[in-house]
Amino acid sequence: MGADAPWKGKVLVRLAQGPSRSADLVADVAQDAGPGEVEALVTQLEAGGWLAAAVRSGDRPLYTLVPESPLGPASGDGGAGVVLSRFTVVRRESDRLVAESPLASARLETGDPAVQAAIGVLAGAGGAAELAAVPLAAAARERLLADLLRSGLAVPSAAEEESRLRLRQWQPHELWFHRRSRMGDRSDAAEGYGRTMWARGSLDPLPARRKPYPGPEVVLHRPRLEALRREDPTLTSVVEDRRSLRVHDDANPITLDQLGELLYRCARVRSMRVGGGVEYPSRPHPSGGSVYELELYPVVRLASGLDAGVYHYDAHAHRLRLVREEGPDVRRLLRTALRAAPTPGTPQVLLIVTARFGRLMWIYEQMPYSLILKHVGVLYQTMYLVATAMGLAACGLGGGDATDFNAATGTDYATESAVGEFSLGSRPPQG
Repeated sequence: MGADAPWKGKVLVRLAQGPSRSADLVADVAQDAGPGEVEALVTQLEAGGWLAAAVRSGDRPLYTLVPESPLGPASGDGGAGVVLSRFTVVRRESDRLVAESPLASARLETGDPAVQAAIGVLAGAGGAAELAAVPLAAAARERLLADLLRSGLAVPSAAEEESRLRLRQWQPHELWFHRRSRMGDRSDAAEGYGRTMWARGSLDPLPARRKPYPGPEVVLHRPRLEALRREDPTLTSVVEDRRSLRVHDDANPITLDQLGELLYRCARVRSMRVGGGVEYPSRPHPSGGSVYELELYPVVRLASGLDAGVYHYDAHAHRLRLVREEGPDVRRLLRTALRAAPTPGTPQVLLIVTARFGRLMWIYEQMPYSLILKHVGVLYQTMYLVATAMGLAACGLGGGDATDFNAATGTDYATESAVGEFSLGSRPPQG
């Protein structure tokens, strides 16, 4: 901002207190600032993304442009082909409509029906050519269009985002997820990012142990870790020998003891500590903040010593609890695995990985869902390596249907839902 001067401090204080007109800022420091200096400072602050611009038409407030990063240079009206960016989303916040985009340098907030209508018009095929029908003064329409273009909420034409791979390759929700789960220019300071413990004092944290299902229990085998330390293949061997194997040997299916051993080695709770009223377990695989929000649900088609059905793995007690007996819901979950990774047959066991979202989201802001997916990857690799060491066939799947899981288990979609699927079974002789 150039050399230090007392009048600059006065201008910054006035701006921090609320909206101010340029003329009022100039009048406040008229005796100290030279001609054009206040206007130059305001322009510099605006270009750097430090000022929110509240646009009015007379006494009528129209919208506020709130910067997320330094704004681009002002441009012309863009022509009649201007349309809303396909990455721009519109949502309600309190009594305002908010338009924002992961590619934009600012978001637009408005409670004015005419501005809201103008944004809707720009989403249509007619684009800016149809803005004349919106009840806004010509100068206000021009300013709105210029601000939308300058911020990146609108583009000169739809072809701008359709002709280049760098933008065509992104679906809007994926680019939004990428932008919002990363720190960004000022999101850590302005909105809270990372381990903020935002819910402390207003909401109770979830316990580490999920409420048990009422179904019958199945006691699981506990392998001897001392023997495994001596007899297991080396880490290098299992890393190098790991393969995604989708075909299972139904003549010699996976056994209950093998399933129990894999779950014990990958996901059991080893210990528990409490800090600040939050329970922090320890498991064989790592988890951000030692929160461990993931749960495992074996969906069994064929396993020696275990009936078909949906089970929940109680990692604290190292046992299974029946959630749903074999039936249409179970078969639907298994068919999902075929859609995610086409194979000659359905897996003997489908391990559905779920997240109890509140465990992580009580603690973290903006990044928790991306952290959940990282944890799924960590758990996948742990199960891959243990399955390889045990001589089992394993395959991490790329997708699944969360709604099928919620229907089969009766869990609430926003409370706990499927975030990963893993195929497991016996390895064929040639495998």
